Amino acid sequence: MRKRISVLLVLILLFTIAMTACSTPQTNLILATGGTTGTYYPFGGAMAQIFNTKIEKMNVTAQATGASVENCKLLGKNEAELAILQNDMLDYAYNGAEAFAEGKIENVRGIAKLYPEIVQIVAIEGIETVEDLKGKKVSVGAPGSGVEANARQILEAAGLTYDDMSVSYLSFAESADAYKDKHIDAFFVTSGIPNASIQDIAAMNPVSLVSLNDDAISSLIEKYPFFVEYTIPANTYNGQTEDVKTVAVLACLATNAEASEDVIYNITKALFENQTELASAHAKGAELKLEEAVDGISVPLHPGAEKYYKEKGLLK
Repeated sequence: MRKRISVLLVLILLFTIAMTACSTPQTNLILATGGTTGTYYPFGGAMAQIFNTKIEKMNVTAQATGASVENCKLLGKNEAELAILQNDMLDYAYNGAEAFAEGKIENVRGIAKLYPEIVQIVAIEGIETVEDLKGKKVSVGAPGSGVEANARQILEAAGLTYDDMSVSYLSFAESADAYKDKHIDAFFVTSGIPNASIQDIAAMNPVSLVSLNDDAISSLIEKYPFFVEYTIPANTYNGQTEDVKTVAVLACLATNAEASEDVIYNITKALFENQTELASAHAKGAELKLEEAVDGISVPLHPGAEKYYKEKGLLK
């Protein structure tokens, strides 16, 4: 009898081991986003919810970060498996430029373009062109940020440098406060529209946005191909009665070369095949388009994302 019980226990143990080996383990991923007051964090949370509910045994956690530059570094060190960041910063990281001049991060990989992030220049009355910023007090964004790089590139296209003005390096919220207190004459923002900091100003006073001329736009896109031309529609903000011509970079979802092909394939598939649900959770989800998924991504795509796009006929 004891022998039979022993055999039975062994069989149960072997069955349990076999079933455990056959079961799929849970996948835990960190999605690096941005500050809690920006767009990346809530949009990342909406994406994480899609991934967690649509992919079996997937657990993605949206984590607040310092945005694009930090996110590239987190991917490079494999301290985050997914990240939302600007396509220009992804390009800089891969090629060792701008904030990454001291070292490339060559293991970053693209997954998808998410939505455009528009360069917006808010200015006091009397500043109608980029050239009019000469001699003025201007906030160009936080030090080393994507905004600051964009500001420098746009000023360069207009023949200006920081030496031509009094420059402050302030975040969106800090720039808005300084502008309201009349400590600065203009500030740069690179974000989706409408931007909350600009809306906050516009709620009290009509807002004036500076347009870029056609020559500046052409020059920028030729030198920095991650830019795209963009028009901010009239009445996006209180007091903005005309369309504003400018440029945009693109918010992207990225990963690193170490990420599993199957995992990234499932992430990419869930992202696009639940776009309607994502749009219901966050307004930026409405701007996600499969046909534009690889636009503006200048670094290598992850094989998992490539596999999905080939299935959909987007890539050969």
